Amino acid sequence: MTNDGWVEIREDLRKRVGKDNYITWIEPLKLSALTGGVASFSVPTTFFGDWVLRNFSDHILHHLHRSGAEVDRIEFALERSPAKQPKKVTEAAPRKRATNGDEVPGAPLDTRFTFDRFVVGKPNELAHAAARRVAEGGPVTFNPLFLYGGVGLGKTHLMHAIAHELQLRQPDLRVLYLSAEQFMYRFVQALRERQIMDFKELFRSVDVLMVDDVQFIAGKDSTQEEFFHTFNALVDQNKQIVISADRAPGEIKGLEDRIKSRLQCGLVVDLHPTDYELRLGILQQKAEFYHGQYRDLVIAPGVLEFLAHRISTNVRVLEGALTRLFAFASLVGREITLDLTQDCLADILRASDRKITIEEIQRRVAEHYNIRLSDMIGPKRVRTIVRPRQIAMYLSKQLTSRSLPDIGRRFGGRDHTTIMHGVKKIEEMMTTDSQLSDDLQMLKRLLQG
Repeated sequence: MTNDGWVEIREDLRKRVGKDNYITWIEPLKLSALTGGVASFSVPTTFFGDWVLRNFSDHILHHLHRSGAEVDRIEFALERSPAKQPKKVTEAAPRKRATNGDEVPGAPLDTRFTFDRFVVGKPNELAHAAARRVAEGGPVTFNPLFLYGGVGLGKTHLMHAIAHELQLRQPDLRVLYLSAEQFMYRFVQALRERQIMDFKELFRSVDVLMVDDVQFIAGKDSTQEEFFHTFNALVDQNKQIVISADRAPGEIKGLEDRIKSRLQCGLVVDLHPTDYELRLGILQQKAEFYHGQYRDLVIAPGVLEFLAHRISTNVRVLEGALTRLFAFASLVGREITLDLTQDCLADILRASDRKITIEEIQRRVAEHYNIRLSDMIGPKRVRTIVRPRQIAMYLSKQLTSRSLPDIGRRFGGRDHTTIMHGVKKIEEMMTTDSQLSDDLQMLKRLLQG
């Protein structure tokens, strides 16, 4: 393949990944060789090559195959000659959005993750409302906005939606979205290449900083130090910060107390595990989208309701199951019935059975009894803490396959005999305490979806 052929593929990729991602990550790539099933591209830095490999390699391979190229994988090599360095956005030489239309480089935004495609229900309505308020781009009312929750509950979707909306409303606004892992990677590379001042200038010159999965900087002392100073500098300038994590700031082990304190000074919002109604709404929206692609397919009554009941732990798994179902039914030319669904998704349905985690039980019980999760697994012995802790132990024994020693480890390293005592205590109380029995039934229903 010639470079002219690559130029044509690049134009196809522009439509696929969007203008901003194309200009930042695809346009500067130069095809240097295509031999032995390997497409080699020259890149200005290792970070740049790693980023493209992780985020765009599937798209590039797909379009190379469509053009007839026999390629199995992609490689990136540093372009050594300074005279041939492509004009490029890198972590060491950042561009800032200004009157010339340049932009602050960040992680690519997923075009699917907009507010229009976010299904709102009781478990996520507060997080959605808070994200909407930030996306309006008005005066900063809470800083930071901290979104937390388990995998597949919509944190990243809301982060991308905020960024999309801000850029739509205020095209000149300097919005930087990236993961905490990428923040750390850029910081370490800036230290290694002695360009730390460029790093500081980039991160302290933005109007909105959005950092996903901040728990990944826990235990990384130097990165935490730089994040703390960046955070303070932006807050002092009244710039908006949006953070996400898999748990509340106070529950992230290895995170410095001063950072926890800073993160808690804004609005901290929990995205709760999905309920049946929300999962059904997500499936209905997804099914409506697929009907536009697979117009001849018929989906039988009850299928979406069945999936909403059976796949309760993760929205990504739920959406992936529906994607597979529609694709399979299209290939075999059959109606999507309950039987077809059970055959096609047998492995996903098996994996979804009894996948309740101890962490999920602890969070649910802590929320129900209005206690801190850290107190539940901590040493406190007051009755208002001990009883919910024993209830969580009982539910962990009933609803998971974990051993007593394993449950004990997840309750602050307690001995298995302590777990046995807690379980026995709840079993005894259930026979005389009707309120406790009702609470247990309700918690089981919530946890089992």
